Amino acid sequence: MLDLGRSFLASVERSPTATAIVDGDLRLNYADWFARIGAVAGGLSELGLHRGDCLLIVMQNRWQMATLHWACQFLGVIVTPLNWRAKPDEVEYCAIDSRARAVAYDESSAEAVFGSAACKAIARIVAGKGGNDEIVFDSLLSTHVPHQMPQADAEDWSVMLYTSGTTGKPKGVPRRHRAERAAAVAHVAQNLYSARERTLGVMPLYHTMGVRSLLSMALVDGCFVCLPRFEAGEALQIIARERISNLYLVPTLYHDLLAHKAFRDTDIGSVRRLGFAGAAMSKDLLRRLDGAFRPDLFVNHYGSSEIYTFTIDPAAPEKPGSAGKAGLNTRVRVVTIEAQTADESAATGEEGQIIADLSSDEAFEGYWQRPDADAKSIRQGWYFTGDTGYFDKDGDLFVTGRMDDMIISGGENISPIEIESVLSLHDAVDEVAVAGLADERWGQQVVAFVKRKKPIDAQALDTFCIASDLLNFKRPREYVFVRDIPKSPVGKILRRKLVAGEYQRDD
Repeated sequence: MLDLGRSFLASVERSPTATAIVDGDLRLNYADWFARIGAVAGGLSELGLHRGDCLLIVMQNRWQMATLHWACQFLGVIVTPLNWRAKPDEVEYCAIDSRARAVAYDESSAEAVFGSAACKAIARIVAGKGGNDEIVFDSLLSTHVPHQMPQADAEDWSVMLYTSGTTGKPKGVPRRHRAERAAAVAHVAQNLYSARERTLGVMPLYHTMGVRSLLSMALVDGCFVCLPRFEAGEALQIIARERISNLYLVPTLYHDLLAHKAFRDTDIGSVRRLGFAGAAMSKDLLRRLDGAFRPDLFVNHYGSSEIYTFTIDPAAPEKPGSAGKAGLNTRVRVVTIEAQTADESAATGEEGQIIADLSSDEAFEGYWQRPDADAKSIRQGWYFTGDTGYFDKDGDLFVTGRMDDMIISGGENISPIEIESVLSLHDAVDEVAVAGLADERWGQQVVAFVKRKKPIDAQALDTFCIASDLLNFKRPREYVFVRDIPKSPVGKILRRKLVAGEYQRDD
């Protein structure tokens, strides 16, 4: 199998004059971008980075970050990207854990990098103005291309993503070139991308969705249009100006696009393919997006950093909530909640834990220096995801939440997502999240946290639930109206914050 460096070279050779990356006023074709990537690779070599070393990157989505990602693929250096919102202690932990040899950052993360003692002890590359001790990114552009390019092969490590670490310390997920390339090829196929696609590069490059967007565009000689930080109005302008052909976003960002005042007047006709991942999408949002864009393909993608694709539903609006069937490179099962082995399958319609075959071409091989995490998640050649779900009679997978999010009330297992899906259909509900709060009698009580579009009270919402097909014991026993639903940077609901009372009421 080709490594990623040679994969990029193939695109340069096929389409040297095709636009490869756009960032504001900067526009580079494949030949010109490759020249810059080669120079940056040479600069990293001169700083002492070698095959198998880690480069920590704490940046927003900008051409410099994308260039560093590709330069590392040519050198065999492991790209180790972090959330640019990370705090100093998080940067410190990952710098030490990964044994990073250098760190690259921009103004969005400078404070966190400066607050890390480990980062002060290694080479620091800054995109922008630097002080006496930093290497300015632009200076790398004048260095010589290494004599041997590429220096990596398909078995080298490509990238190490750190999981969000909602409990405990984040875990490093190292992935080889062959797994990254297989995942990118599958992404192209499963989204029916064609030559010269153009995508909005806003999903962060420290997240698997952002990395997949970057790599898949290169495989089809396409264009990655950078948007460093999501703002709906700016995103709409870029979609129209750059004739974006596909969007691959989390549901929150789609919600914000539709809600923006400029949406109705924006030319979105170039967008023919929609894809989402990272979180469940409500029935209402699915319906509104399908009506607004009328896409040729609307894909629900379910996966993780560990195995990029679990399942794919290429016609998401036709069966709301369905994550579809196994992707091209994957096998999935649902085992009983208490299962310790991969053979304890749940019955059709029975909620259990979702597991995936580690023989997948897209799979990781284990966490970075975390045998404890491996022991918990890897059994008999299967990856135990920690997600819950069930197969329906058609063999389609429905993801119902996380094992940790499951509400147990009066001895019954209750999925928050099912309740959220019902409440989202009310025209007064903008966003909703459901969590289980401690209750002396029931163990946990179902509570709905609601962000309103227009005035509504708890009684009206309860009446709406009673009239729905939601079983009575799953109905929320309390409604809390909030100003915003707390989410992670990639749009996942942070239920733990709701349970902890970390929200603002909107009474």
